[in-house]
Amino acid sequence: MARSCRSRCLVWEDVTVTLANGKKEKKNKCLVSGLTGLAESHRIMAVMGPSGSGKSTFLDALAGRLSPQASMAGKVLLRGGSPPPAGEKSYVTQEDVFLGTLTVKETLYFGARLRLPELTTAELDEAIDETLTKMGLEECADNTIGNWHLRGISGGERRRLSIAVEILAQPQVLCLDEATTGLDSAAAFFVVQALRNVARRDGKIVVCSIHQPTDDVFRLFDDLLLISAGEAVYFGDSQGAVKFFADSGFPCPTRRNPPDHFLRCITPEFDQVFAALKQTQRRNYVVSYLDIKQRPFSLPSLFLYLARRHGYRIPTDINCLKCNRNSQQQMG
Repeated sequence: MARSCRSRCLVWEDVTVTLANGKKEKKNKCLVSGLTGLAESHRIMAVMGPSGSGKSTFLDALAGRLSPQASMAGKVLLRGGSPPPAGEKSYVTQEDVFLGTLTVKETLYFGARLRLPELTTAELDEAIDETLTKMGLEECADNTIGNWHLRGISGGERRRLSIAVEILAQPQVLCLDEATTGLDSAAAFFVVQALRNVARRDGKIVVCSIHQPTDDVFRLFDDLLLISAGEAVYFGDSQGAVKFFADSGFPCPTRRNPPDHFLRCITPEFDQVFAALKQTQRRNYVVSYLDIKQRPFSLPSLFLYLARRHGYRIPTDINCLKCNRNSQQQMG
């Protein structure tokens, strides 16, 4: 879907990433192949695809974080002219790494001291308070982050804190890898809503990979890039993807979440796995039915048979259940 490039946009042209193979007789593995597109300021883009499709590799290529074993071909340009400087791009990883004994505000303070050493104390406090407001962390600013043995802030608040640490330096480009992983639907909504506000108010370029968002979360994204096996399947307006798949012969059912439908359509292994599971379930049902029909089971033995058949945990002695029932009847 073609769009004119605004004054501030991130452009990638024919980006291909290959991973070097240690063995000479084998070819290098292609992780991302020929991706071309752009991400505009004041908009938030979702990068979706099945596991292993190349989402994280693509974000690493945009942010300049590829491993030494990987090589990239193609161009990544900011404002359509030059590669983005290191100070104008930030990257939020999947894992939240914090010192659990610090509070939210103390974490931002130390991060600001390291990234913005030129600011005075008053300017530093103002930047921290502004960042807390942007990410909705005012109420937990003085709460301890916590760790495995110390109770602290929630998972959604930790994720927003990770984003807050990165936007302190005012980068122009913000890349996030699996921004909502491990969060419930409500926490994921608040995280993406905060990212949308950062993009809208500050004019940032936000590119975020996301795994299986709900419909409410998906509607917060402006643009969508669907990747399968390292290649682009769809790039354009997020709300236009439903029509694209319908015109291609894959209409989204009425009661299905559109992102789930997209992933089902672009995952080649889904039909094979579904057919195998369906055949296995049908075979187990037929075998169980025939075995039960041929054997005269009493109720306790039928329970034990089905439990062992399907791998359920069963009581050590089912006769205890009958004894308890008999004793209760005698008492009654």
